[in-house]
Amino acid sequence: MISVTTSPSTEPARHAGPPADVDVVLPCLNEAGALPWVLARIPPGWRALVVDNGSTDGSADIARALGATVVHETRRGFGAACHAGLTAATADIVCFCDCDASLDPSCLLPFVREVRDGQADLVLGRRRPQGRGAWPAHARAGNLALSRLLRRRTGLRLHDLGPLRAARREPLLALGLTDRRSGYPLQMVVRAADAGWRVTEHDVPYLPRAGASKVTGTWRGTFQAVRDMSRVLAQPPAPSRAPAQGGTAQ
Repeated sequence: MISVTTSPSTEPARHAGPPADVDVVLPCLNEAGALPWVLARIPPGWRALVVDNGSTDGSADIARALGATVVHETRRGFGAACHAGLTAATADIVCFCDCDASLDPSCLLPFVREVRDGQADLVLGRRRPQGRGAWPAHARAGNLALSRLLRRRTGLRLHDLGPLRAARREPLLALGLTDRRSGYPLQMVVRAADAGWRVTEHDVPYLPRAGASKVTGTWRGTFQAVRDMSRVLAQPPAPSRAPAQGGTAQ
């Protein structure tokens, strides 16, 4: 069940007034330590949608106190949290960013500009590790293998399937994404490719995350993520859907 909690009247001015220019979906599970850093880097005029996925460390209260809109998603899963945020979003352009301080949401500014100017329909961040431990070898290997499988499946020559991304909200909803686990980011790219979207990729710094990873921090977590994504790649092409602005349906 999804519920949305808006920020109190004392929230920062960037969240007041007319609808946000851009909504940033931040899936969150026990990220109390990282939230202040992440939310401080949301560009002015944008709205932070922190999707609490069952945190027990007060993450929701911290996010709300810092001016974010809090969305509660009781169904566990990275995809469930991301989709709850997408469903709650109201801005024309929606971004996604991890909430563990490994990625700086201010890096999304050129992503949004590219989408808004009609140069791309979906913009992804190619993670570039900064320092030792930012991206474990097993997680990087799994990502590389999936990128190659994605190229074979769709023809897209991407190097990463990272969580930092931007696209228009209505076309994203029209993709009919169904995965609610680790395969959600990949399913978004696969269905966008099937719909003829223009997908681009740009380098972004990837920092050591705050706290322990729920997915790629262990071999088991990485294996489960790769398994989820492999199932997505094995799915037949989805029925033709309305393309993103500037795209061509296939």
